[in-house]
Amino acid sequence: MVIIILIIAFFVIIKLFKYKSPDEIGLDGEHKVNHFLRSLGSEYILLHDLLIQNSDGSTSQIDHLVISEYGIFVIETKNYTGWIFGHEKAEKWKQVIYNDTYYFRNPIKQNWSHIYALKSILKGFHNIHYYPIIAFSGDAELMNINSSVPVIYANSLKDLIEYYSTEKCLSTDKVQQIKDILKSFEQSKKELKERHVQTVKKKIQEKEFKKANLICPKCNGQLVLRKGRYGQFYGCANYPNCKFTMKY
Repeated sequence: MVIIILIIAFFVIIKLFKYKSPDEIGLDGEHKVNHFLRSLGSEYILLHDLLIQNSDGSTSQIDHLVISEYGIFVIETKNYTGWIFGHEKAEKWKQVIYNDTYYFRNPIKQNWSHIYALKSILKGFHNIHYYPIIAFSGDAELMNINSSVPVIYANSLKDLIEYYSTEKCLSTDKVQQIKDILKSFEQSKKELKERHVQTVKKKIQEKEFKKANLICPKCNGQLVLRKGRYGQFYGCANYPNCKFTMKY
């Protein structure tokens, strides 16, 4: 009997601490954000996990869009733990969990690329207000964030959107037109999603290849060894026009 209880307890523990992939963690975060956004009024139209094809054939995957007469709120979701440090102009942001440090792509730059894609699709509409927002939905603590773009906890999303909802820039009809256009541009086919993932991976690989060969991934200039206050590092030869740096 004791053995049976121990076996049952073992499988319960495994179930509770089941490993989740990064994709599963990301989906959990997006579901939390969906929950907070659903509390907005009926004047707001919500679109989630929008995969759109750009005019050049590339794709952009947008976590959440809120369309209203006040403009379009473009929300990038991050479901992280630990301490988060970041600057809006940096290439990478930092996540610290105890004694371990991890780096991830600057979510503000990600979001601006999404807004650029939206502006291209909606170029027929004038005076649209675009509001980029970065929302952390996990247990992360935002420790030192230097940004003019709002970087907030997901449970503050509703309040922030309502705070910005002061000046109307779109009619009700145009809001519906924008929704229909974006839905028509949305590409949900499995093949296109796979191509989007492959494109992202290829860009990362190309960037790492350039860095390994001392080529600046931002402007293709040469990376040269320099000496700074904290020791040696690689900097772009096109400085100050290009300020990319890399650890030695």
